[in-house]
Amino acid sequence: MGAEDTPASLAGLVTDKDPAVGLEAVVALRRLLEELERLHVDNARSQGWSWQSIATSLKVSRQSVHEKHSGRRKAMGLEE
Repeated sequence: MGAEDTPASLAGLVTDKDPAVGLEAVVALRRLLEELERLHVDNARSQGWSWQSIATSLKVSRQSVHEKHSGRRKAMGLEE
């Protein structure tokens, strides 16, 4: 998988008959989803969203989203 892979092209690869290709695409998509979540959580927090509002939007518990992102945000100086 290269940097030129788009989400659409990666999504197409997950149905490849070759398990190596399909699994590599799954890993790339998982990484993309994690990056998108970080980006949008940071955006929401910078706009004043509560952890509960973010959790509700992500359909997870407030505790899980807080545990996942607050430490990273504190380390970056984005949270107190």
